[in-house]
Amino acid sequence: MANQTEIGIKARKEWMGLLARAPDNALMTLWDGIQDCPSFEWLRGPEVGGVMVLGRIGGTGALFNLGEMTVTRCSVVLQDGTVGHGYVQGRSKSKAEAAALIDAMMQTAAADDLQERLLDPLRLQMQSIKTARAAKAAATKVEFFTLARGED
Repeated sequence: MANQTEIGIKARKEWMGLLARAPDNALMTLWDGIQDCPSFEWLRGPEVGGVMVLGRIGGTGALFNLGEMTVTRCSVVLQDGTVGHGYVQGRSKSKAEAAALIDAMMQTAAADDLQERLLDPLRLQMQSIKTARAAKAAATKVEFFTLARGED
């Protein structure tokens, strides 16, 4: 049975992953609708950098360098001492700042409201994008079959 800390870590990984993968315009549109953003101080201002993405052959083989990816990171601390981190794909400093603030706020009493107003709609938007992409790919699927050839 998972303890409360493990459940909290799993939930935080989920929302941070959602924020990292979210399209800039979708996240920023929802974030702009949040008016009650607390004051904060920078621990680390938004910085653009690169990370090496690793892969595995067949998912289980030896690691290899798949390629580089641009990321932006940011860390903030709220007035109550809650620390939030944001790591996002690409070069959007405003998205990294928003992700760090959302991470910090999700660790406070504002979590339920933020979940309802921002994370749930964002999750639904991303799921609909994924479903549309899968439907588009399925439309191009080619089914191959073999007819029995009678060789006399």
